This record gives sequence, C-alpha cells and structure tokens, in this order.
Amino acid sequence: MKVMARFLVGLGAFFGIIAVSYFFLAHEPAGVAMLVGAVGLGFLPGLYYLWWSHHAKPRPEDDDDADIADAAGPIESFPGSSIWPFILGMGAFLSALTFVFGLWLAPIAGVLIVGAAVGGTVESRRGGTV
Repeated sequence: MKVMARFLVGLGAFFGIIAVSYFFLAHEPAGVAMLVGAVGLGFLPGLYYLWWSHHAKPRPEDDDDADIADAAGPIESFPGSSIWPFILGMGAFLSALTFVFGLWLAPIAGVLIVGAAVGGTVESRRGGTV
C-alpha cells in the first residue's frame, strides 16, 4: 500500500509543479483549474493510502522479500462463464445512450443494470449458472 501511496502523492506533486509553472507561463485559468483538479486526484487517494498503510497490516508488495505467491488471492471466486457481465455492459451502454436519444432508454437501462447486479450476486452465492 505504501508503493501506491507514494506513486499517487508523487503524481500529485508532479501536477502541482506543472500547475504552478503553467499559471505563470500561460495565464489561462481553465488549464490551471484542470491541473489543480489533477493535483487533487493524486493527493486525495495518495494521502488516504498513506494513512491506511500505517494503520493496516503490511501488504506483500511492501515487503522486499515477498514472493509472488504471497500476493495471490483466491482463484475462481467468480463463475468462469456468465452472462451477467454482458448484461451489465449493455445496461451501461444504454444508460450512456440515454443522453443521446432521450430519457425513454433510462428505465430499460436501469432494469438491465439492477438485473445484472442481482443475477451476478445470486450466481456467485450459488456457485453455478442461474
């Protein structure tokens, strides 16, 4: 977790330096605002991970002597072949199309998204196809 935290804080610091130099060189408020947003996107999760790295047990990537097997989690925790990710993707696609074609697609997209979430949860609890 410390590796992720340092990376994100470093990314925020990099964008901070770029934002300050862009402010003085370009004098464009929109670009500076976006770069300040990028600073926040680096610092907020980075500082959160840094805080949690002191309060949680160390992860395998923080140990220099760790093996690959130390970071391996459970295998096949989700069903190998399932229709629910496809249905969830179709619901997300239809929800994006709602902005193009109108609100009449929103109920269809909502039914697909909720149905995929329920179906995937039930399938993972049973351990087979639904």
